Amino acid sequence: MRTGPDPGPQNGAPLSTAPEVRTPVLDEASDALLAGRAADGDARAFAVLVRRHGGLLRGYARRVLGSAASSADDVVQEALITAWQQLPQLQDHSAVRSWLVRVTSRKAVDLLRGLKHHDDVDDVDAPAAEGAGPESMADASALAGSLHAALDALPEQQRQAWTMRELGGLSYEEVAEELGVPVSTVRGLLARARTTLMARLDDWR
Repeated sequence: MRTGPDPGPQNGAPLSTAPEVRTPVLDEASDALLAGRAADGDARAFAVLVRRHGGLLRGYARRVLGSAASSADDVVQEALITAWQQLPQLQDHSAVRSWLVRVTSRKAVDLLRGLKHHDDVDDVDAPAAEGAGPESMADASALAGSLHAALDALPEQQRQAWTMRELGGLSYEEVAEELGVPVSTVRGLLARARTTLMARLDDWR
């Protein structure tokens, strides 16, 4: 049973606007510990999870949404509200990161299903290694641009399957569930996507 404060929206305010209170001990805690405490109603623990994985969730949502990427923040907001409500049902707290991705994926796919028309991929840059020099940073930027272009050229379902599997870390079964297709179809989509991406990024190998 929840005993802590609810970090959900108050009077419609999004989670991201709540005052940020950093707790050093919680900031250094494992995902499993944070998820366990959040499942018991600890809003501070949940806030640390949001800070830790929020960037990944936003980038992931933008990639899945494509031209609807302007709705990524709303999708992540809804996903976090759902996650807060459903955390007590999560059996493996160490898997909270991939679970958050799945919740976000479901919200993004639901949004896409509600749209009649949408284009492909939005921009998500690949970060350069920490401490990289100007040349390395330029190479990383160029690689990110090439990957962006290659993903942009993929058919929508291939792009979504690749994003869920490679960026989100979802299993084949989970991707199949999100896309509403058989696992065999997911394997085919991923195989074709990987073949196309390898061919287009061959110069970077």
